[in-house]
Amino acid sequence: MVSGPDPDVTGIPLEPNISKNERMLKSVFEACSDVVIHSASTPGQIDMLAIYIAGLPDTKHLDELIFNQFASRSRDLDKPDGMERAVQASFIPVSMTKKVAFLSEAVDSILRGDVVFLFDGVDYGHAVSVQGTERRAIEEPASEPVIRGPREGFVECLQINTGLLRVRLRSASLKIETLSIGTLSQTEIAIAYIKDIAKDELLHDVRHRLRRIRIDGVLESGYIEELITDTPYSPFPQIQNTERPDVVIGSLLEGKVAVITDGSPIALVLPMTFWTGLQASEDYYERSITATPIRWLRILFTSVSLFLPSLYVSLVSYDHPALPTSLLLSIASSQRMSPFPAIIETLLMEITFEALREAGLRLPKGVGSAVTIVGGIVIGQAAVQAGFISAPVVIVVATTGIASFIIPRYNFGLAFRLLRFPLLLLAGFMGFFGLMIGIIGILIHLASLRSFGTPYLYPLAPLSMDGLKDVFIRKAWFGMNLRPRTAAEQNGLRIPPGQRPDSGDRGD
Repeated sequence: MVSGPDPDVTGIPLEPNISKNERMLKSVFEACSDVVIHSASTPGQIDMLAIYIAGLPDTKHLDELIFNQFASRSRDLDKPDGMERAVQASFIPVSMTKKVAFLSEAVDSILRGDVVFLFDGVDYGHAVSVQGTERRAIEEPASEPVIRGPREGFVECLQINTGLLRVRLRSASLKIETLSIGTLSQTEIAIAYIKDIAKDELLHDVRHRLRRIRIDGVLESGYIEELITDTPYSPFPQIQNTERPDVVIGSLLEGKVAVITDGSPIALVLPMTFWTGLQASEDYYERSITATPIRWLRILFTSVSLFLPSLYVSLVSYDHPALPTSLLLSIASSQRMSPFPAIIETLLMEITFEALREAGLRLPKGVGSAVTIVGGIVIGQAAVQAGFISAPVVIVVATTGIASFIIPRYNFGLAFRLLRFPLLLLAGFMGFFGLMIGIIGILIHLASLRSFGTPYLYPLAPLSMDGLKDVFIRKAWFGMNLRPRTAAEQNGLRIPPGQRPDSGDRGD
């Protein structure tokens, strides 16, 4: 449900008596020492209240551009209609102004950082946005670096983030709807989509899932993601998250919907498919002839990161005939000094590698990378020399770790890191047969997943030849004429035919 102001103030109108309004506000904000209720009189001797939360409004603008302008309009401030003209003339140049007629509206505006002005003899007030809170500067997202592409990333301010979308898509068809979620946090959420491209069924589903949320506070978009996901216990994410405005705009042009949370630089894009997790924004900025081999490399090493440890354990422990004799003898000689079987060796090294990776993320940036690299080298070399771990296991785990870094989406890579361990156990206890059972189980799970009605393996299952133009290959832009059918509405044409460049074409 969409949470409103506190129930005890809902529906109570503001009074023409400013003293009554002051008592009601003091009752609402009892024991809130950061709430400032400043009383004053206009030059026309009309009592006035200014209510705001210390630290949120820009007090310099509040003093210079608002209070000082009352003095310059002293002749208009001796009666309510003249006061109204003076208020409008003073406030509109500063920022957005709106009237508040109910106590709940005044409280909500104050909590959002506005300054609420109340005047004696008038049964409404004015909420003025004079935001002064320090904001993080727009910079390149650390989690999604690029070689070619925009360097701007989302910040923690919802208005700035929606503005970044407007800058890139200057069209009235870009619609942004807002609602508040959280009975205590009153977090503002924005739904962004392109009219006549996004499906009405998808928009209805997104609105319904957001409005049914009942929670006391939303501190990050991860709260929203977990509460609207189709299958929350699946290791595979069904909602894409990104810090890049260009990724959001590209998704909106495909008919998808974005959900942006105030206070979080992470935007949610839905629906998401399995193949979206393997795609990077640079795939669409480089030429297709170079982007396609990179995509093949990414798919290959993603498979390596999931299957290599379990395949090694299966071959060494059970399926010896599948290995060449020279390689089998080399592995056997290396394992002679190790007291553990192959599955225990691999598990120990995988857990150690994941611990080092997590430690590198939590430590300061200048130290984290050094700890991960140096720690892995030192521990691996020491373990081999001490005879605890065989050298082939270190090579397999290191290759697996490097392969996992090629996955462009961090949350998507987490699924492969998690599934690596049950596959390793199946291969250790049942060999190649157990590994195949695990692979079939993963495929069945992927085929059953849905993301807001979209099959997770689309366009491979169900098969769509048009959709395959952007899966295993990245077809040239002049060849991707249609938007994905699962998200786009009636406006499915993205690029009209005849856009392929011809070497014979010359301008006049």
